[in-house]
Amino acid sequence: MGEFELIDRYFAQLGARRPDVSLGVGDDAALMNVPAGHELVACVDTLVAGQHFPHDSHADDIGWRALAVNLSDLAAMGATPAWATLALTMPALDEDWLEGFAAGLGAIATQHRVALVGGDTTRGPLTISVSLMGLVPAGSALRRGGARAGDLIYVTGWPGDAAAGLALLQGRLQGAGADRGALELKFRRPEPRVAFGARLRGIASSCIDVSDGLAADLGRLVAASGVGAVVRAAELPLSRALYALAGEARAREFALGGGDDYELLYTVPQTARNQLFQQAASAGAPACHCIGEVVAGRGVRVLGERGELPLPRGWDHFGP
Repeated sequence: MGEFELIDRYFAQLGARRPDVSLGVGDDAALMNVPAGHELVACVDTLVAGQHFPHDSHADDIGWRALAVNLSDLAAMGATPAWATLALTMPALDEDWLEGFAAGLGAIATQHRVALVGGDTTRGPLTISVSLMGLVPAGSALRRGGARAGDLIYVTGWPGDAAAGLALLQGRLQGAGADRGALELKFRRPEPRVAFGARLRGIASSCIDVSDGLAADLGRLVAASGVGAVVRAAELPLSRALYALAGEARAREFALGGGDDYELLYTVPQTARNQLFQQAASAGAPACHCIGEVVAGRGVRVLGERGELPLPRGWDHFGP
């Protein structure tokens, strides 16, 4: 099987069928229609075997994650996903692997009505790059800059679960049974908060997705906003599974410093709290946890029962 037969068999019809795609897979470039009154939102993420997922990860999980990380970026902008391109580099042609990868990618693409409109395939170390484009009503996109002193800081879901799931897969954390399965699933199949991100438009003053660790990503958010943040360690949401397998102290380390959560970390003016709760209730959104507040100044401080706690570094590809 050659490159073009591979594309035709596994990717030409992958994802949602959208009427706003004039020309998709098969030409030199794709043509899409951006509706009037909207802005185009675009992002790209690359996953490298051994860096972003273990070498022995299942192909369908890799396919799912490849798009999920991009969907989380659009969720943090309050955008609705629409179109994706895929650049797939793999060491050899493995049809069983391709079938699994396409199934995982196709499942999450269909769930979020994303059409695959183009891409490229090459030979080399396993690397997946997905570019995702979406739409947001003009002038309404969420941004990192916008938090103001006095705003409350919220996070969706249960930060730290995915990092603990990876630690279990790598043998750095021990555990078994349903708790282990729940944490590993959070790493293998992240659930980007796309629908809730759209509902935060007009409510959140700033937003970022948690990909490199809650403390590190909050630091980026407040730096973009020109303010500081105080997080109360006792208010960090810890899932029952994380608490059971890691214990309280280590669970908080995972929650503050672990990456791969793909939850939304956002700020809300105190006057908009009722709007937030109404939107969360009507959307059946993941739990919204208030973990601190925005303050004047710079940087992030985490306060424990006995004073300020050291900040984890978070993930940085080129850091020490």
